[in-house]
Amino acid sequence: MSGARIVVIGGAHVDRRGRIFGTTRPGASNPGEWFEEAGGGGFNAARALSLLGHDVTMVSVAGGDSGASLVEAAAARTGVKLNGFTFLDRQTPSYTAILEADGNLVIALADMALYDLMTARRLKVNWLRETLENADFILCDANLPAETITMLTADASARAIPIGAIGISPAKIVRLAPSLSALDFVFMNEAEARVLAGSDSEAQDWPKRLAERGLKGGAITRGMKPAVLWRDGAAVELAPPAVETIGDVTGAGDAFAAGAIDAFLAGGQNSDMIRQATALARLTVLSPLAVAENVNRQSLSEMLALVPQPEMLD
Repeated sequence: MSGARIVVIGGAHVDRRGRIFGTTRPGASNPGEWFEEAGGGGFNAARALSLLGHDVTMVSVAGGDSGASLVEAAAARTGVKLNGFTFLDRQTPSYTAILEADGNLVIALADMALYDLMTARRLKVNWLRETLENADFILCDANLPAETITMLTADASARAIPIGAIGISPAKIVRLAPSLSALDFVFMNEAEARVLAGSDSEAQDWPKRLAERGLKGGAITRGMKPAVLWRDGAAVELAPPAVETIGDVTGAGDAFAAGAIDAFLAGGQNSDMIRQATALARLTVLSPLAVAENVNRQSLSEMLALVPQPEMLD
């Protein structure tokens, strides 16, 4: 389905990343470099989907500062319609990460308190309600308060509008738990899946465990280990192709979600979804940016040719 109307509601903030030169020395000053761009799980996915040709509206919160301008400029560059709620006396949320020389995460700090003001009652504002009602697909992330996610997913389910969610972090994915039966997909990494499915379960049991809790479909990324995607009782597994040089892992999971959603909207099956998700995530990992500048239909097709067919799981 080309040019679908997609509404993304969730994180759109300042993403600061420091990369260490050489070997990381904990508890000491490490030479390195600093980089700043717009980010946020929902916003990263929104920009990728827009670059693939969809009509994307991003709904978030912002402060009255330069961070808001950074987000606005990123939305304009990628064709995303940015809308939401501005609090002039607050700072735009931010995510600050320290990365090793190979791009892997050392530690991160998330200053996200402003997202708490994205309360459930804001979903009743006329322009937002109309925007959501006209969507072909809704994507949210766990930056939103749990009660907002509950209302959003319940409304989407009642209107038969497919809705997915990005887990964001082990601490925040628990906000999705009350809404699992109303979600069509949850996109998460291994640490987030362990929290949502239960720490006592094994990785191969996570899809079944989450399905038993009412989740219709989802995907679990595991770095360079095989990713798993399931929907309506059928699951597939795919080991991502090796990456010789990692640009930055930031945004890879969000790109995975965007690729899967794009394939779903085109009528793709599980195998199409996981292959396209893997291809878009690989494009992102090769880039130093959270949303690779070269995301388009041609680059996705070229990367897809390098992704093998997945294996069916019992």
